[in-house]
Amino acid sequence: MTTLDHALLDWSLEAVVFDCDGTLMDSERHWQEARNRAFREHGLQPPPGFAEQALGLHYEDCGRLMAQAVHKPDLAEDLTAALLDHFLALVTEEPVTMPGAARLVRLLSDRLPLAVASNCPRVVVEGSLERAGLLANFQHLVVPDTGDRVRPKPHPDVYAVAARLCGVPPRRALAVEDSLTGVDAARRASLRVLGVGPRPQGDGATLADGWLPSLDAPELLAWAHALDSPQGPRTP
Repeated sequence: MTTLDHALLDWSLEAVVFDCDGTLMDSERHWQEARNRAFREHGLQPPPGFAEQALGLHYEDCGRLMAQAVHKPDLAEDLTAALLDHFLALVTEEPVTMPGAARLVRLLSDRLPLAVASNCPRVVVEGSLERAGLLANFQHLVVPDTGDRVRPKPHPDVYAVAARLCGVPPRRALAVEDSLTGVDAARRASLRVLGVGPRPQGDGATLADGWLPSLDAPELLAWAHALDSPQGPRTP
């Protein structure tokens, strides 16, 4: 599915919840480089296909997976710390938004409550969005927090909390995601889901209600503009 499904076009939504990494911010390349640097720092090489395995994971889960992948479970804590340190340095040097992200967010923020549900640490999400000039467009940022018992994706917690903070039932909120981990989390929280970016191989992408190549897809911008119209898609 490479276009917006009629089920989304004709649906009455009340909030939009965005993933951050790879959806709003072009930071997956930073995570990949951070993983490579963390491996090299310990004299290791990433196994073939590791980038695909790590896509969308919370950085602590990724650190553990890195250690398991190279059969060095005792290095999990060290690799996790190195991963985060390298990522923070990279994303601070070169924050870049995904194509269409800034325009779409600003367009929707005039029409609906917006939130971010991310697996990244809060300092990363806030810093990235602030440097991109988008932070003020979001009413809520939700990240995993052991104190509040908010578990990372693929658990549904971040999306369920984001919908609640926006004051809407989950079934009336749209999640925007680039990874199957995130799509799974949003679906389990009962949100509808729009996937963006390269379409995943296999049947996983069908878990989303629609999939578009980028946030600047003409049909997506037309849909967002139509939210302002009495004849637009916000029908009962």
